[in-house]
Amino acid sequence: METLKKVVTNQYFPAGAVLTAVLLFWVVAMLGGLSLLNNNQPPLTTLTWMLFVYAAAVLTPLAGLFAAVDLVRRWRRNRAAATTTGTGSPSSAAAGEAPHAAQPQNSHPAPANPQRPGRQEAA
Repeated sequence: METLKKVVTNQYFPAGAVLTAVLLFWVVAMLGGLSLLNNNQPPLTTLTWMLFVYAAAVLTPLAGLFAAVDLVRRWRRNRAAATTTGTGSPSSAAAGEAPHAAQPQNSHPAPANPQRPGRQEAA
């Protein structure tokens, strides 16, 4: 049970699950997933099945691409955090904290209400 809890709470799990589902969908499709169209079904059933397959054929590559990009992004971020700290644990820099957050970037304060050129404020 602990192993399952570790897998489900892993940061790679959501993207990995989506990528696995997309690959499984396409493997089933390649092995004859369109066999429902060969059966004698009512037209509405056939149309519904065709619309589902069309939507899945369009959306699953997008979902797979987003999942793969997310996995690579997380892997690179964790690898960079491990190399900068010299250990396997992520550092505060990987968590999004700036190392010099207390120091301001510039010495000039931002204007309170900036106006676009050519516009006048009503009184």
